[in-house]
Amino acid sequence: MHPMLNIAVRAARNAGDLIQRSSQNIEKLTIDQKSLNDYATEVDRKAEQEIIKIIRASFPDHAILAEESGEYPGNDYVWIIDPLDGTTNFLHGFPQYAVSIALKHKNKLEVGVIYDPVRDELFTAERGGGAMLNNRRIRVTKQNSMRGALIGTGFPFKTMEHIEPYLGMFRAITADTAGIRRAGAAALDVAYVACGRLDAFWEIGVKEWDIAAGVLMVQEAGGVATDFSFNDKYLQSGNIIVGNPRMHQLMYHAIQPHVTDKLK
Repeated sequence: MHPMLNIAVRAARNAGDLIQRSSQNIEKLTIDQKSLNDYATEVDRKAEQEIIKIIRASFPDHAILAEESGEYPGNDYVWIIDPLDGTTNFLHGFPQYAVSIALKHKNKLEVGVIYDPVRDELFTAERGGGAMLNNRRIRVTKQNSMRGALIGTGFPFKTMEHIEPYLGMFRAITADTAGIRRAGAAALDVAYVACGRLDAFWEIGVKEWDIAAGVLMVQEAGGVATDFSFNDKYLQSGNIIVGNPRMHQLMYHAIQPHVTDKLK
């Protein structure tokens, strides 16, 4: 295993263990509302500090971008951390949340880890080395039409600005598919595309730490990731489509008529 991937796995597992211990006492947690429909708990912060501590011990010169504590300056390596993706799910005892850690070097994703502590599922990827689930190779699906496809999404719930274009996209995609799922943790949704549980996924306005690790997994599992303009600016814009090559193309064509200037 790549040494940096090894560190990311250790950090993710430690954070996941901390999260699961805390899940037994959710009613005692301190909860802060960062913005509309956006929450953080002391668990988010403790898990993030545990991850940062482990990374810093091995790579003190690396930069860090973390959801709760922001940016730490460093060299050309940048660790991108979401200590608890799906905080609202966690607070409700809804078992769909994960730790997500990615590493970029000169703006190229090199390592990705997503750990689901509820199911003890560890998704990993490294550039050129493929994608794995619990040490078994994973691939995107071979689904080649919308009919019968299972699609993941995330609602633009933090702002109503994009609700109308989103609903247009939703109507266009749901017409022919087997179903659309909104489980509430984008990191896991993208990982599920990589391992074939979903045929594709799209969302408006996600953050870099939500999708960085998962995007590398999808790419290493044979899939495609773009923004709504068919470019690779998804980490900057937060607008993303992922899927196997054919499903990605079909999703893009379904979404495109509803993309406003603000979403390009």
